Amino acid sequence: MSAGLKAAGKLVANSRFEVIPTDSIEEAVLASVPREVTLTVTASPTKGLDATISLAEKFRQHGYSVVPHISARLVVDNVHVQDIVARLRESGIEDIFVPAGDADPPAGRFDSALALLVQLDALGRPFSRIGITGYPQSHPNIDDDVTVQAMWDKRHYATYIVSNLCFDPSVVKNWIKRVRARGVTLPLYFGLAGPVERTKLLNMATKIGVSESARFLSGHAEWFMRMGAPGGYNPSRLLEKTGVALSDPKANVEGLHVFTFNQVRQSEEWRRTVLGSRV
Repeated sequence: MSAGLKAAGKLVANSRFEVIPTDSIEEAVLASVPREVTLTVTASPTKGLDATISLAEKFRQHGYSVVPHISARLVVDNVHVQDIVARLRESGIEDIFVPAGDADPPAGRFDSALALLVQLDALGRPFSRIGITGYPQSHPNIDDDVTVQAMWDKRHYATYIVSNLCFDPSVVKNWIKRVRARGVTLPLYFGLAGPVERTKLLNMATKIGVSESARFLSGHAEWFMRMGAPGGYNPSRLLEKTGVALSDPKANVEGLHVFTFNQVRQSEEWRRTVLGSRV
């Protein structure tokens, strides 16, 4: 095992699996993912927040720690916020992830993650943990200056940052250094694509909607093409090159946020393989 992958072992042990609400994902998770793995549930303009919250509630009933994505641009008004909070708190959910989301136009007055975070703060911070997004690379639709300023503005309302996907080790390491140099001290979850098969990812793309798939591929087309090359894509290779930097105490990386694209069995098999090799 490489030094990088060995160093990243603790982060792999503290992996969160991101899943997309589909008809089959509940059964797939129950068959493959142990209760020790935290699940995060995405939100999209196509399915709306109810699909996210309903699936999060089901996973809580099965004994998982769950982090629903509450996309700000899908929230209608203050009453809707209160309803969401009450529903999640009733299910015992104490951790949420707040991205701006892709709804265009917004469903209501919350046109940014910051706007929703401010409202949650006014309600007395009903959740003990709140995550926000970080962008190691340029966002396809937002200028870099805007994303940097947004992270700075949101830092007082959040408890951790989740990095968006990035496949360039040097960019990842430099981004973490820049975040810390700006005085942002929130712990990080490093966003990592799980081991996915090209054909199954294409199948998933048809389920999550053409527009959402296009948004993802607009920023990660090169990665998608590499999946078809000999040897394909393996998340361990990126950790081999970044593991030492990610495990540096100064980086304050708390764990991995694994984008499973609903291929949870493959992601869990990979996680166990890495942990087994480390032992």
